[in-house]
Amino acid sequence: MASATNQLLKLSIQYLPTIATKLAITTLIAILPLPVKAVTLVTSRADFGSNDGIDWSSLGKVFNPFAPDPSAFLPNSFSSVSEGGLALGVTVPQVNDSGITPPFVFQTSFIPKGIPTNFTDGDFLLFTGFNPQSGFPAIGNSGPLTINFDRPVSGAGTQIAVDDILKFNVFVSAFDSVNNLLGTFSVPGTSSVTLDNSALFVGISSETANISRLVFSTSELNRAFAINRVSIIAVPEPNYTLAILAFGVSSAILKVRQRR
Repeated sequence: MASATNQLLKLSIQYLPTIATKLAITTLIAILPLPVKAVTLVTSRADFGSNDGIDWSSLGKVFNPFAPDPSAFLPNSFSSVSEGGLALGVTVPQVNDSGITPPFVFQTSFIPKGIPTNFTDGDFLLFTGFNPQSGFPAIGNSGPLTINFDRPVSGAGTQIAVDDILKFNVFVSAFDSVNNLLGTFSVPGTSSVTLDNSALFVGISSETANISRLVFSTSELNRAFAINRVSIIAVPEPNYTLAILAFGVSSAILKVRQRR
């Protein structure tokens, strides 16, 4: 009996490095990014299932159209952090029209508290910028508006509306970390001043965390557009502790064997 037990122990020690290595490989496969999967368009925030997001009021600058202050304008490229700590960058290209304002955040509501739109009363909107002296419909920055995520996400989306245009098409595209196009979609949208939350929601979700960049634009040239809160399906940062532990066990066993 003792001999059989000793033999079993020797076999366990002999093959433990291989077992530990396989465990490490399995762990790495589980935590490393998976191959590219298909992306899906989602047009309902309620169905999106986000676990993170960013409200544009968090930028700390809200433009008051009834008491304009140029210091509330945003740069054409800026960085921010989501509620869950995800770093992201936003870019709205600069246009060759000195009359068009830089991007800015404003609150939508009934006058004089805010500017009425078809978002929800009280929403803070990121606006691409327009020429307030150009009449109706106002000439504006048509974007595109790009959001880059510091760490790939499984999905992101927002509501969107075009300034002074009742009907339009919205285009949204998703790219991975090496600029591969994962998918692009076109959806009809509407604008109004009813404050009824009818602004179109456009989001893209993926089977895995491979979305590094979203690009929003519309069919309306020379017209500004606005987006509200961005909902994000984020994933936790990779934890390499198990893989390191498994490789550590394997290394320790090999050293023991070498001393025998």
